[in-house]
Amino acid sequence: MKNNLNKEQQKAVEHIDGPLLILAGAGTGKTATITHRLAYLVNLGIDPSSILTLTFTNKSAKEMRDRSFSLLDGSLTSSPLLCTFHKFGLLFLQLYIHKLDRQNNFVIIDKSDRTKILKNIDNSLPPSYVSSCISEFKNSGFLSNGENTLSHIKDYEKIISIYKKYEKLLIDDNLLDFDDLILLPFIIMNKFQDVRNEISSKYAYVMVDEFQDTNDLQLNLIKQICSNHNNICVVGDDDQSIYSWRGANIKNILDFDKHFKETKKIILNQNYRSSIEILDFANDIIASNSNRYPKHLKSNIGNKEKVDIIYSNNEHEEGMKIASIINKLRKDGSSMSNMAILFRVHAISRSIEEYLNKFNIPYKIIGGIKFYERAEIKDIIAYFRVIELQDDFSLKRIINVPKRGIGKRSVEKMEIASKKKNMKIFDFIVSSSDSELDEVIGARNRKSAKEFAENIHFLQDIAKSKIKSLSYELESSFSIRDYYESMQDSYNRLANIDEFYSYFSEYIEGDNHSLPSFLNDIALQGEQDNIEDEYLYLMSIHASKGLEFENVMVVGLENGVFPIIAEDVDIEEERRLAYVASTRAKHKLTFFSSQSRLYKGRGTILSPSLFLTKGEEMPFISKKTNNDFKIGDVAKHKVFGFGKVIEIKNENNKEKILINFGGNKRELLSAYVDKV
Repeated sequence: MKNNLNKEQQKAVEHIDGPLLILAGAGTGKTATITHRLAYLVNLGIDPSSILTLTFTNKSAKEMRDRSFSLLDGSLTSSPLLCTFHKFGLLFLQLYIHKLDRQNNFVIIDKSDRTKILKNIDNSLPPSYVSSCISEFKNSGFLSNGENTLSHIKDYEKIISIYKKYEKLLIDDNLLDFDDLILLPFIIMNKFQDVRNEISSKYAYVMVDEFQDTNDLQLNLIKQICSNHNNICVVGDDDQSIYSWRGANIKNILDFDKHFKETKKIILNQNYRSSIEILDFANDIIASNSNRYPKHLKSNIGNKEKVDIIYSNNEHEEGMKIASIINKLRKDGSSMSNMAILFRVHAISRSIEEYLNKFNIPYKIIGGIKFYERAEIKDIIAYFRVIELQDDFSLKRIINVPKRGIGKRSVEKMEIASKKKNMKIFDFIVSSSDSELDEVIGARNRKSAKEFAENIHFLQDIAKSKIKSLSYELESSFSIRDYYESMQDSYNRLANIDEFYSYFSEYIEGDNHSLPSFLNDIALQGEQDNIEDEYLYLMSIHASKGLEFENVMVVGLENGVFPIIAEDVDIEEERRLAYVASTRAKHKLTFFSSQSRLYKGRGTILSPSLFLTKGEEMPFISKKTNNDFKIGDVAKHKVFGFGKVIEIKNENNKEKILINFGGNKRELLSAYVDKV
C-alpha cells in the first residue's frame, strides 16, 4: 500500500482496537488518514464488510470510497460500507422497519414537503417553525426516550398535537422524513436487542468523519452500533464545529473520552492546504476560544501572499472592487473554479451579484433553489411516488397537474369520503362505482379521476416490467412537458425536465435499481453534490465547509454582520466560523469590510469586525450589572461606541434599554452596556 503519511497520521492509521479520537485541524489530511486506515484494516485481513464508515455528505463519502479503494491490494470479495448517516439509516430501515410494523417500500419526503404537510394539518402556527420544532424533538431523541426536556418551547402542547397528526399521516402514506432516517434506526436498536447485537456484531470496526458535527441522536446511534465492542475511530475538529443551529453538539467531541473509555487521542496539525500567512491569521482568531483542544496549525506550503483587508465606504463601492479583482485574476489566468466568495448571512450576496452581473462574471450560488426542489421536478417526483405508493400527499399535488378540472374542493371531498372508508384517495377512486363517485365530485370530475387512475395503473405495470421506458410512458399518458411549455419561463423548466429524465434513464441502467431506490437516492442529494467548474461560487460559510479554493474572498466583516451580535449568539462559534472561512483558502485570502451597508432593511453605519483585530484577544460583550440607567444617560458599548439612552423597559426581570448610537438605534440588555 502506498504511504506518504506523516508520523501522527501513521499512528492513527495503525491504531486498530479500542476508541480513537483523531483531532484533525483544517487541511491536515484527515481524508488521507481515514482512507489509509480503512485500507490498512482490510489489508490486515479484517473482513471489509465488517467496516462501517459514516460521513455527512455524499461528496465526501464518494471521495473516501474512491481513495480508499485505490489503496487496496488486490480485488475484494466483499466491500466496506462507506456512506452518510442518512444513507446508513435508509439501508437499515429497508431491512428492519418491519419491526415497527411498517412497510419497507417507503419514500422519503424533503423539508419543503414536510412544511406543506404541516401547513395542511394546522396553519395557525408558522409551518416552518413547527417543522423546526419537530426536527428538534426527533434529533434530541426526546420522542424515543419519553423525556420531557423540550417543554419550554413556545406553544409546546399545540406543536405536540400537530406532530401526532403529522406522524399518523406519514405512517398512513408510508412516508419518512430525513429525521426518521436517524431516529427510527435508533428506536429499533434501542428496543430490539437482537437487532442491536446483529448490527454491532456485523460492523466490528466503525469510523465517523466530521464527528464535531454530530448531534445527540447521532451519538446515541453510534453507541448502539458499537454496543458489542469499542472499536470506534472518530475524526473531527472542535475548531470547525459550526452547526449548533441544527443540533450539532460540540460536547460530543470534547467529551468523547467520557462516552468511550480508554480513548487514545492523536492530534494532526500539519496543514497541507494553506500558506503560512493564512494559517497565522486563522490561528490568531481561534486562539481566543477557551472551549477547545489546544492546537496550532503549521503550514506545509510555505510563504505566499499576505492576507488583505479591503475597506469600502458602502456595498456599491465594495461590489465594484470585488468585480474588478475577479476580472484581474481571470485576465492573469486564474480559473473561475478556484475562486469563491463567502459570507456569514445570505443577504450580503444581493449587492455582490449586482456587480458580478454588470461585469458579466459567471457565478453560481450554492444553497439556492436545489434542482430537486423546483416545481416541475417535484411534480414528476410526485407522479413517481403515486405510481409507487399511491400516497395522498403526492396525489393531491399532481391530480390536477396538468389541469384536468379536478379542483381543490373536489379533492377535499374525495379526501373526506376516503377517510370515512379508511382508505387512500387513490384506492377510493378505483374502488368506487361511477354513481358513488358522481355523488362526491360530479360526473365530469369522476371521468377525469377514473382516467387518471387508469393511467397510473398502466404506469405501475411499466415500472415493474419496462422501467426503462417509464419517463416516456409518463409523458405519453400525462403530457407534463406540454403543460410547462405554455409557461413564461418554459425554456428553463423544459431543460430541467429533460435533465431529470436523462438522469433517471442513466440511473436505472445500473444494477438492481428500482423506482423506490431512485426516489430515495435523489432525496439524499446534498447541496455540494453538483459543484461544477468554470463558475465563481458564492456561498455561506456554512455551505463552504469541506471545500477549498486557491482564492477566497470573505465579505461582510462588520460587527453585527460577522460576527452576528445578539443575546443568544455564541461568540466562540462565530470565531469558529471565521476560522473555517479563513482555512478554505489555499494561497490568497481577502476580507472585505464596508463602513455602511443595507442592514436589516435600512442603510446602517457599521464598525469593522472584531475578527480583523489580528494578534489581540478579540473582545465581545462582557456582562455588567448595577448600571441604573435613566433616559438621557450616555452609554458606552464595546462594539457600537457611545450613545444616548432614549427608552428603558423591563422584560422577564431583565432591563432593556434603547440607545441611539448617532442615528443607529439599538435595543440592548443593560448588563451589556457601561454607563458613562
